[in-house]
Amino acid sequence: MAGTLYLCATPIGNLEDITLRALRVLKEVDLIAAEDTRNSLRLLNYFGIRTPLTSYHEHNKIEKAYQLAEKLRMGQDIALVTDAGTPGISDPGEEMARICYEMGLNVVALPGAAACITALTVSGQKTRRFAFEAFLPKDKKERALVLEEMKQDTRTLVVYESPHRLFKTLKELYETLGNRSVTVCRELTKKFEEKRKMTLEEAAARYEKEEARGEFVLVIEGKSREEIKEEAQKSWLSVSLEEHMALYESKGFDSKSAMKAVAKDRGIGKREVYAGLLKKEE
Repeated sequence: MAGTLYLCATPIGNLEDITLRALRVLKEVDLIAAEDTRNSLRLLNYFGIRTPLTSYHEHNKIEKAYQLAEKLRMGQDIALVTDAGTPGISDPGEEMARICYEMGLNVVALPGAAACITALTVSGQKTRRFAFEAFLPKDKKERALVLEEMKQDTRTLVVYESPHRLFKTLKELYETLGNRSVTVCRELTKKFEEKRKMTLEEAAARYEKEEARGEFVLVIEGKSREEIKEEAQKSWLSVSLEEHMALYESKGFDSKSAMKAVAKDRGIGKREVYAGLLKKEE
């Protein structure tokens, strides 16, 4: 029988955050595939786990995935761990899982810590709807496209960032998204954990002067629907009432329905639309 790939979540800081199930599986599997074997070895040594380690990272994620999949096919059980947190979230684990599905191999998730969820829950921002952006692209064109998409997103946005790029990213977010609320989370679950809720303008100003240290997660307020509505209404002001009416009438709307739609688009009453059209006729 083929073996099982276990996507094993590990702590993002505090070692006590690992689950009992994860510890058991890490002891029982035949092999542990780790993003950084030196980093994972410290965790395994802490819990007295002696399972063999192999390296699986960004630079060998395709070739090595097929090698590991072959071991699974031959009956070995393998645990996949990332540097910290849940495999497959902003790391090469997603490729390993994809290839296993292509080959009909069993994949099991061992849930646990994830920096994006940890930051979201303590951010004080809205949590019902959110979008995880991970690290913003380094390519300028792709980065600009992603930022433009984020500008229109009504969901809470979660972004990872390294300390040496934090100020630049905060400045770009402020210039693109406007002065939204942001919670800057640093060193989550670790000794020097910090959460600071402020505006993007305040955050950029702070980290222009203050040296950023540690790993950061930014939890950013989404665009309000009221703001989207106001922008849409303002955009219609460049179109005359006659042109606006003609647009709906060309789609088969009768005059009364077209007038109602125009009033809604422009954020005014039907009587104002009617009065404006009469005035134009005069």
